[in-house]
Amino acid sequence: MNSNNVDIFLMTNAKYLESHHLSYIRERLILLDDSKSHLIQTLTFKDPTIVLIVSLLAGTLGVDRFIIGDTGLGLAKLFTCGGLGIWTIIDWFLIMKATREKNMQSLQRFLY
Repeated sequence: MNSNNVDIFLMTNAKYLESHHLSYIRERLILLDDSKSHLIQTLTFKDPTIVLIVSLLAGTLGVDRFIIGDTGLGLAKLFTCGGLGIWTIIDWFLIMKATREKNMQSLQRFLY
């Protein structure tokens, strides 16, 4: 993948990923062959801001965890009413990072 396309990809998707991962992603994308570069362009990421808003509104029900793909944690939050509210409050601070980590995991599936 050429460096211009990589830079465009990173500019448009940087908010969905951890900032300390961007240089690693750039290096891996430059080394990527053209057959996979088209697949990378079709990736969709979860927006951490939207997930935070959902967490604020329906975090007690585990909806935020279901959205990012943590079904087990979503069920646990649902059945415990968000850990009696404590887990919900903790997730308000952690859910954006968890969303970015899940986005990185989905990107890594294409990088290798």
